[in-house]
This record gives sequence, C-alpha cells and structure tokens, in this order.
Amino acid sequence: MTLDYISSPQAHDLKSGYSQGVAVSDTTRTLYVSGQIPVRPDGSLPESFVEQAEQAWANVEAQLKAAGMGMGNIVRHTTYLSDRKYRAENSAVRRKILGEYEPALTVIIAGIFDEAWLLEIEAVAAE
Repeated sequence: MTLDYISSPQAHDLKSGYSQGVAVSDTTRTLYVSGQIPVRPDGSLPESFVEQAEQAWANVEAQLKAAGMGMGNIVRHTTYLSDRKYRAENSAVRRKILGEYEPALTVIIAGIFDEAWLLEIEAVAAE
C-alpha cells in the first residue's frame, strides 16, 4: 500500500494532527470498520471521556487486528462526539493513540445512540 498525503494550498490547513487528504494506491484490500462504541468487552462502560475514547479506539484496533491489520492501516476515520466540550480531550487521545500517523479525519458533533456513550469512532483501513 502506498499513501500520498494531500494538502492543497488552495484550502485552509489547520495542521492539527491529521491529513487533509490521503490518496491510497497499490492496495489489495479495504476494511470499513463500523462505528465502535466505548464499551469494554465485558459490557461495562468507562466513566470519563478519556477512558471512553481510549476504549473506543481499543475497539477499532480490535476490529483491525481481526482483519490482520493495524492502526497504521487506517486511511480515514470519523469521530462522533456527543458534545463539543470534548474536542480537546478527543484530539489529545487521538494523538496519543496514533502518534505521528495522521490519516484523514472528520469530527462530528451528534446525538449518540446511547446517551451514556460520549463518542463513537468509525474507520476505513487499507492494505
């Protein structure tokens, strides 16, 4: 898989830990990971936003591993936040989890299916 990170000078670029666009070539497989909720495998729900975000990412990673992929295969992800007030914590957790890796992303403030869930994360991965 070859990734080409795109950032047009004709559009505003926040330079905030993600890529404006990612062109993927030489792929053999694409995985679409459904929205992962912040619930642990035992059915329990972490209380804090940070713990929920870490759990949602752990669930994304579990789906990737089940497909023989890893976090470095993510080319795009969408995070749905229950409230705008979580945006800084969300960004910090994402950077902690992904490190220097900067796939394309979108963050949407939305009503989440279960009011106890503070976020949900979906992803697209390729290899």
